[in-house]
Amino acid sequence: MAGGRPILALVSLILVAGGLVLQFFTILSGAINSSPINKFYFLEASTNGISDARNPSRWTFFAICGRDPSTNLNANCGNVVPALPFDPPRNFGTTQGVPSQFVGTHTYYYLSRFMFAFYLIALIFAVIALLSGILALCSRLGGYLSALTTSVALFFQALAAALLTAWVVKGRNVFRSAGHDANIGKYLLAFAWASTAAFFLATITFCLGGRAGRDRHAHVGRSHSARSSHSRGSFVGNGNRRVKDDYS
Repeated sequence: MAGGRPILALVSLILVAGGLVLQFFTILSGAINSSPINKFYFLEASTNGISDARNPSRWTFFAICGRDPSTNLNANCGNVVPALPFDPPRNFGTTQGVPSQFVGTHTYYYLSRFMFAFYLIALIFAVIALLSGILALCSRLGGYLSALTTSVALFFQALAAALLTAWVVKGRNVFRSAGHDANIGKYLLAFAWASTAAFFLATITFCLGGRAGRDRHAHVGRSHSARSSHSRGSFVGNGNRRVKDDYS
């Protein structure tokens, strides 16, 4: 099992790295308008009837973009806004033409803002897990430490994915109920849950790698203890035989 620890650690590193790549694809959407990032968005909705709004509008991680009709890619993105909320009245600066379910509520605002925060926290711990995972190649402690940091990344990534799913599904339904065309960005939603799955599997394999080393040391310890017990038993047995010989 000791020889399997580097393999398990390597598999874990690949999983964490894969989850990180998907996180970066998500976080860079709207901030970079080049391939393949310009394919990604959370939610697209027609915004006809809303003054000064792109039609359709695409919500990304950092900006609201339009759609290029010839390529179907993000285009004409607005200013990069940290922690961009999904809140159409706030996004467009008007309530005219905005579905009434978005007016007077902060539900979507807080769902999207907390998603933003949890995504960044998950990203930070995933980076730490990737760095500490190098130690897991040669150390049981490194494996357990990496499992801990990956589990924290998993926790916040799962929260971010759940919040993302909630606001994009609810937002799409509200737009559709008001007669607007609306679609969920399949890529970013899939990336969110794929990162969650990758971190979950990496946590398990990091733990298995640490346990592999433990099993080896436990086996060596038991063998040494058995040899020591056998030696002591032989000594006692020989001593008893010598005593018997003296009295015979």
